[in-house]
Amino acid sequence: MDHSAQLRDTKISTLLWRFSIPAIVGMLVNALYNIVDRIYVGQGVGSLGIAGIAISFPYMMLMMSFGMLVGMGSTALVSIKLGERKKEEAERTLGNAFTLIVIISIGLSVIGLLFIKPILIISGGSETVLPYAIDYLRIILIGGIFMGVGFGMNNIIRAEGNPRTAMATMLIGALINSILDPIFIFWFGWGIKGAAIATILSQMVSAVWVLRYFLSGKSTLRFHAKNLKLFKPIISKILSIGTAPFVLQMGATLLYVILNNFLNQYGGDTAISVMGIINSVNMLILMPIFGINQGAQPIIGYNYGAQQFDRVKETVKTASLSATGVVILGFIFLMAFPQQFIMLFNKTDQDLISMGTRAMRIIQLMLPVVGFQVVGTGYFFAVGKAKEAMFLSLIRQLLILLPLVVILPRFFGLDGIFIAAPVSDGLSFVLTAIFLGIEYKNLDRKHLETFAKVNMEAS
Repeated sequence: MDHSAQLRDTKISTLLWRFSIPAIVGMLVNALYNIVDRIYVGQGVGSLGIAGIAISFPYMMLMMSFGMLVGMGSTALVSIKLGERKKEEAERTLGNAFTLIVIISIGLSVIGLLFIKPILIISGGSETVLPYAIDYLRIILIGGIFMGVGFGMNNIIRAEGNPRTAMATMLIGALINSILDPIFIFWFGWGIKGAAIATILSQMVSAVWVLRYFLSGKSTLRFHAKNLKLFKPIISKILSIGTAPFVLQMGATLLYVILNNFLNQYGGDTAISVMGIINSVNMLILMPIFGINQGAQPIIGYNYGAQQFDRVKETVKTASLSATGVVILGFIFLMAFPQQFIMLFNKTDQDLISMGTRAMRIIQLMLPVVGFQVVGTGYFFAVGKAKEAMFLSLIRQLLILLPLVVILPRFFGLDGIFIAAPVSDGLSFVLTAIFLGIEYKNLDRKHLETFAKVNMEAS
């Protein structure tokens, strides 16, 4: 059965898992980079080490934002050119994407190294945490080009129809990082510097793996020196396509900067460490949700275009129920064992454990509704309704959560920052449900119109 036929005819639940599982594995592996670092740093360096990574994270997210801008923009463009059987143009896109990623990665690394202390202070770093953050981020920036190449170019491997190799790239990087972290942190006694060195070495291996793939002759697309020269029309298309994910990631970066500053103001370094831990735990729970969402989008998009609106609604329902099942399971574990999750990162800091346990229970109160919100937003991306999709993506992070983070602490202190998350999740859920309810009515109307048209043509 060809690709189009399976999207049209295969059972929705079977299709969803066929498309979602590789994405889920990839997402989880991607999350392991930060989680493993924080667990080993928490156990080997302490809570200040976790805070140091949390303070460094916004600039790393900024680098990832530009990686998404080029990586996802070039991925879409490569897919289009391959679909049009324009291999030479796809290869030119590959070459231009590589050059652009290298230039941006080096530029961001140089800027970061030159202004590392002011950047970390803006990100909420205190005098106590700054030495840890500087030690960590400086090494990460030295290897910034490996992060850019590995992350950006790996998307293109997936675009040319080789998801297994793309997944292997992330698996290899995460495995090496997990092996090197304890060796460098504990055995060599390098502390937080060891965690950073393990990260950039694993990213270097991923980058070499990606480049070897394109140079080995096994890939559909090849590197050619002539294609490395930047071509303005291609660069313009890459940047225009990649703008949406770039804006969303930049929004998340801004949120992290402001959040760290308010956490430092109301709870000090311990509060920043706690939020770093909770964000790491959240990654493990939410990454499968994002994988399910990614798997659902091509199914929704194809059947929407084919005017099979019943299959569209069934896909949204199945994906929403699957995602909700995952977050409910995560919610049960987090509510039952919050202290144990915090102690994975540090077993001795009683202030961290006490604050973390309380914060975990507050922040995760509305976790069961997040799965629906993610899938509902993904629906609008899948059917090409960019305005609705962007609005629903931004409401949780910027339009609701950010104002709450600024306002609520004035009345509730540190708890106000923690309360902001479940309130934002609840309101985002309601708005997504309203938008999707209106959209379902439109789908029902279109279904009736299509059915009537088919009957008229038959008669």
